[in-house]
Amino acid sequence: MRRVLWSLLLAASVAVPVAGQGVAAPPETLVAFGPAQYTLTREAIGRAARLAAERGDTTRAASLRAMAAPSRTFLAFDGRDGGTAVEVVGTLPARTVAVVVPGAGTTLDAYGRLRGGTTRLRAALGPGSAVVAWLGYPTPRLLSLASVTTARADAAAPRLRGFVIRLAAAYPGARISLLCHSYGAVVCARAAPGLPVEHLVLYGAAGVPAPSAAALGGRAVWAGQGSGDWIGDVPAVFGPDPTAPGFGARRFDAGDAGHGDYLSGRSLASIARIVAHA
Repeated sequence: MRRVLWSLLLAASVAVPVAGQGVAAPPETLVAFGPAQYTLTREAIGRAARLAAERGDTTRAASLRAMAAPSRTFLAFDGRDGGTAVEVVGTLPARTVAVVVPGAGTTLDAYGRLRGGTTRLRAALGPGSAVVAWLGYPTPRLLSLASVTTARADAAAPRLRGFVIRLAAAYPGARISLLCHSYGAVVCARAAPGLPVEHLVLYGAAGVPAPSAAALGGRAVWAGQGSGDWIGDVPAVFGPDPTAPGFGARRFDAGDAGHGDYLSGRSLASIARIVAHA
């Protein structure tokens, strides 16, 4: 069924202009790294949680209350529409930093899944590491017209580039890896050339807008696809399949991961080994 829907969406995206195709990313909210920024952002999330509760939006209010917990450390937050947020799991500065860029369907209401994956990755990496959940763009809805065009990725890529460059400048000793899931791989492919990262890891991707791994820059490019991921049964709408031998990426063992399960099980172990050896 997903393959049929994906094919229909692809046909529609070619035949019909996508409404709002020139999607503008929300304004950048990151001020600085460190405790002062965490406090400011936590207060903003708390205010948004109260507003959501007043509107009767219980799902959003519950998600935001969890995000506003004192133990959470957010660098950025924007509660409009599906919402954007940037969270640090672990402590900066760190020797090893992984930046996770999620794909379609990731919103503040569904943030718990992203949080769970980044928390598991941080635990697998151990002391001296930090994982950044970079929900820094309004992701397209899964199986929507926007999810089969590059418009949102094109708008998000400059924001991701700016964030990674600032991160590297703030912590010059950090070894940074960029982990890109599904539509997030499209964002990363647009942003990657010239970025100061050690590894670029692409997984669950329906193709990437680059002719080869070499076109993504000089770092090591890795790609994986789980045997349980339905994305393997749909067209590579964004360009070459990064797991194909001709693309030139190093293939990692993603086990039987489903589309939303790459930061668990055997796939998590593989990704953690890549990041740890950056």
